[in-house]
Amino acid sequence: MSIITLTTDFGHKDYFVGATKGKIISEFKEATIIDISHDIDKFNTTEASYCISAAYNSFPKGSIHIISVDSERVNNTQHIAMQWDDHYFICADNGILSSLLQKKIAQKIVAINIHDRLKGNATDMDVFVTVACHIARGGLLNVIGKEIDTIKFTQELTPQTISNTTIRGNIIYIDDFGNCVTNISKKMVEDMAKGRKPVVQFSNKTFDRIHRYYGDFISQDAEALKLNEGKGLVIFNENGLLEIAIYKSNSNTVGSATTLFGLKYRDVVSITFTE
Repeated sequence: MSIITLTTDFGHKDYFVGATKGKIISEFKEATIIDISHDIDKFNTTEASYCISAAYNSFPKGSIHIISVDSERVNNTQHIAMQWDDHYFICADNGILSSLLQKKIAQKIVAINIHDRLKGNATDMDVFVTVACHIARGGLLNVIGKEIDTIKFTQELTPQTISNTTIRGNIIYIDDFGNCVTNISKKMVEDMAKGRKPVVQFSNKTFDRIHRYYGDFISQDAEALKLNEGKGLVIFNENGLLEIAIYKSNSNTVGSATTLFGLKYRDVVSITFTE
């Protein structure tokens, strides 16, 4: 079984997603196509990077991941294919793969060079589909590209440390519940804490406790938990990143982290360590 995943900013109104799946099936009918997300904010490569980094490991080794966000091949932005952790990633060289390469080095990266082999009206997605189907058939990366050593990195994915007392990061993703994910990792906090207590600060809010999970309140009684609906909290999410959330968040009832705290993409979040 050859799995090809799709992560795009196409949305669901237009025909683009369906047409892309049609092209894949037309070229490689054995493909299993799975959507990761088509609701990435337009041209938001940081959000796309977070989503693919969070999702890829749910798929078996050998899966092929097409990421079409800000994918136009212009000026110094080339198309690339990367083999990493026994998965394959196809996208524009615009920083999307930064979060993966911060974890471990790639097995191989190539700059795709098949553009002149396709029809003159071929789109960027046509290129990605052709490469994905080539890999799905067992083809080698060197056939569709020239091997390269480095790709572009984005600094938005990297939190900063200030002396030995503070980590300063940013919100890089807001999910459908209005929870705000930062680029501050649990490992980074634990490595820097050294027995000290972390205090999370953003806007005019301060949290001196990081919850283990959303319902991690003093009382686990159902009625008591009901009273905590709408309360703010911070946790490390399943991807190991600090997340600002509202317990049982709902923008139409109790509110969400974005509506109650006024948080938005790129806002600063800090962790200060106290004795």
